[in-house]
Amino acid sequence: MNAGARLALYGAGVVVAFGAAFGLAQVVIPPSVVTEWTKGTEMEEHGAHGAAAPTEDAASAAADTLKGLSLSLEGYALSPVEAPAGADEPGELSFQIRDAHGTPVTEYTTAHDKDLHLIVVRSDGSQFRHVHPTLDEATGTWSLPWEWDAAGTYRVFADFTPAGADAPSLTLTQTVQVAGEFTPVTPEPTQVAEVDGFTVSLDGALEAGSASDLTFTLTKDGTPVTGLEPYLGAFGHLVALREGDLAYLHVHAAGDEPEAGETSGPEIAFAAEAPTAGRYLLYLDFQVDGTVHTAEFVLDAAAPAGDAPASDDDAHDDGH
Repeated sequence: MNAGARLALYGAGVVVAFGAAFGLAQVVIPPSVVTEWTKGTEMEEHGAHGAAAPTEDAASAAADTLKGLSLSLEGYALSPVEAPAGADEPGELSFQIRDAHGTPVTEYTTAHDKDLHLIVVRSDGSQFRHVHPTLDEATGTWSLPWEWDAAGTYRVFADFTPAGADAPSLTLTQTVQVAGEFTPVTPEPTQVAEVDGFTVSLDGALEAGSASDLTFTLTKDGTPVTGLEPYLGAFGHLVALREGDLAYLHVHAAGDEPEAGETSGPEIAFAAEAPTAGRYLLYLDFQVDGTVHTAEFVLDAAAPAGDAPASDDDAHDDGH
């Protein structure tokens, strides 16, 4: 297939997850993370990395693109998440989606080949996983075998659509604490990732408040990868999180949904909308020979050209 003819990417919704960080034995949470989470669900007045405060229109537009701001929305709630208490302890992760009456939901609308998508990531953006638990229709409990690879504070996102013609598409979130010594990771900007022998390069840049075209190019041993297989109804899946509060970017797929047995590559393209200036963590899932791989990137989103902060001279002219 012509790589430019069909480039598809599963679009992720936009989620902001906030929570207070509570101490567990041997868990060390960076004070900056605790401060960030205790700010609630309001947008900060200033973007990350010294960006100017957004205009009223920009802030309104950003708010419109965000969803899944809490553990409950539109009459649905994500139950507390049961999981192993510490790192390297085998067990099970389980939870329920409950309706306004507290009754577990057992019927869903399939989206991107699954009834529910589960995203799990540590507060510093590391330990990312995108998995698909199994539903026990008798109890409405979703579960899968689980073992934490590292201690820390994690956000668990459940992305789903209840059954019904008018049912909303929702992303709800909970916080899970995992005991053990916690060494946080500091993400640094990078547009090249090495994973399982693949080299993935990212071409493009993010600008707050507008759609940005991004293209991933895959090679292996210097040879372009042309055997990309459909994964969740597309040739790749992207999650992009804003550093600090783990807000998801709004991502638009490029191209048509692939046909069964169709392959593509070496490029995967999409458009992403960053709600604010700041640093974003990107996770690209792609499938080759039946195996899913995840490449990770870090991009800084620039403020819109017209929103540059005032210079010292401008401040002096205003009498400040």
